[in-house]
Amino acid sequence: MLIILSAILACTAAHSAQYRAALVADMDTGRVLYQENANELNYPASLTKIMTLYLTFDALEHGRLNLNDYLIVSQSAANAEPVKLGLPAGSKIRVEDAIKALAVHSANDVARVLAENLKGGQEESFADLMTRVAREIGLTRTNFENSSGLPNDDHMSTARDIALLSMAVYKHFPQYWHFFGIKSWTYNGKTYTNGNRLLGSYAGCDGMKTGYTKKSKYSLVATANRDNKRLMSVVLGAENKDVRANVAAQMLNRGFSMLNNGATPVSVTKPVAQSVSQPSPQASYTSPPPPAPTQPVTTFNAAYNAATSAAAPVYSKPTTSAPVANSVPGSAGVQFGAFSSRSSAETQVQNVKNKLGVNAVIETASNGMYRVRVNGLSESAAQQIKSNATANGIDSYVFH
Repeated sequence: MLIILSAILACTAAHSAQYRAALVADMDTGRVLYQENANELNYPASLTKIMTLYLTFDALEHGRLNLNDYLIVSQSAANAEPVKLGLPAGSKIRVEDAIKALAVHSANDVARVLAENLKGGQEESFADLMTRVAREIGLTRTNFENSSGLPNDDHMSTARDIALLSMAVYKHFPQYWHFFGIKSWTYNGKTYTNGNRLLGSYAGCDGMKTGYTKKSKYSLVATANRDNKRLMSVVLGAENKDVRANVAAQMLNRGFSMLNNGATPVSVTKPVAQSVSQPSPQASYTSPPPPAPTQPVTTFNAAYNAATSAAAPVYSKPTTSAPVANSVPGSAGVQFGAFSSRSSAETQVQNVKNKLGVNAVIETASNGMYRVRVNGLSESAAQQIKSNATANGIDSYVFH
């Protein structure tokens, strides 16, 4: 066993200076088998879209979206660069196609379309939600500033957090896992090929996501299933596409070998060619990122159990707050989201009625979205409704 492990360690020695962090983990137990710099901050680039899709799947699961719904493309989304579908402002894209656009082509314009449609037209609010959910499922050193992973010095994560997020997608929304294994996808007459080379070259590989920006360099999450053993490898900051694919494959090989031989998990820290700067004091972390754990394997297992021990959250009515009547006169109001289809807005109206006892109305916005709102409230009534909505898992904001 020592000879095998030594050979595997030597196999990636030539690559070790060509990537910033890597790990391989058992997806069935959450155990990290081998890791290098897994708790060091890095730029996640388009691996960010795993969280964007996680929240999209949550919206599908809870009826806020349907795969056949159409999403409106804003001017802001149409302006996104550089990887994109090139959707014009005012056009629409079906939710299922939007998911494939992210999973296969990593389209930045479509990531923004999903963010804006899921969070009242505001990508910044969606990014805040991404970070909040990251904390809830155990990602301790991650901060999101946008839905796509486009460059931002405060947009940070770690190999450990990315692995945990990816596992949470697999555990919480297995019915949508197949999207990450699509090798190619044709849309509007053009065929897009998945950048994950292991899908066609590594036996058992069934997902998941690539990433690249100039600062982040090349990154990859790859999953594989062999002999009823499912592993995940994460590689961050590789010098090129060949390195990220080769290291990911070697990590998976190492993991399967370690499982077969009962090897003890290994954690190492190595120097990297280029360090990533710490986030600025203005970074909008919901809580300060802690230092790297001294026992990362144990910490990872605890976070994994917290994230995957139950299904995605199901919200219930508050037991202490009474419904607030929406007949109090005033100039304030509360919006409970903007939706691309009237049917989705009607579902939210009923959701607000059932959980808050408030009669919301549907208003058509100038961009064609359907807004769910309560109008004519006093400031205190609006704030109380917003508070009750938050307690029930309904996103909202007060307007004047």
